[in-house]
Amino acid sequence: MRETNKVFHLAIPCKNLDETAEFYTKLGCTLARRYRDRVTFNFFGDQLVCHLNPEKVDRSPEMYPRHFGMTFTDKEEFNQLIELAIRENLPFFQTPMTRFKDMQEEHITFFLIDPANNLLEFKYYHDVNMVY
Repeated sequence: MRETNKVFHLAIPCKNLDETAEFYTKLGCTLARRYRDRVTFNFFGDQLVCHLNPEKVDRSPEMYPRHFGMTFTDKEEFNQLIELAIRENLPFFQTPMTRFKDMQEEHITFFLIDPANNLLEFKYYHDVNMVY
C-alpha cells in the first residue's frame, strides 16, 4: 500500500488556465498554486499540474490508452463524486457503466473530459482486492 509521505505527481497540458481552474475546482480539487503558465491542484491527495500548452492538447481524445483518474475504495465517496459531477454540470465523456460484469474485477466507471480534452476516469471496484 502507499505510504503517506509520498504524493503522486502528474503534469498535463491545458489550453486555458481560467477554464482549467474552474473545471478542477468544481470537481472538488483544491487550487494550490497559479502562475502565468500553469496551475497546480490537490487532486484527491495527489499533485496535478496543468501546464498552459494549447498546441499539445489532444484534438481527438480516446479513452484508451491515455487517461488518468482515481480509484475509490469507498462506494459512497464514489457515488458522491458522480452526484457532484452531475450537479456541477461537468462534461461526461462516458457516463457511469459497469465493466467486467459478474467477474471478480467487476467495477463501475465513468469518464469526464476537462476543457483541454484530458480524460479522467473514476472507478469503484466491488472487490477491493482487485484495485491493483
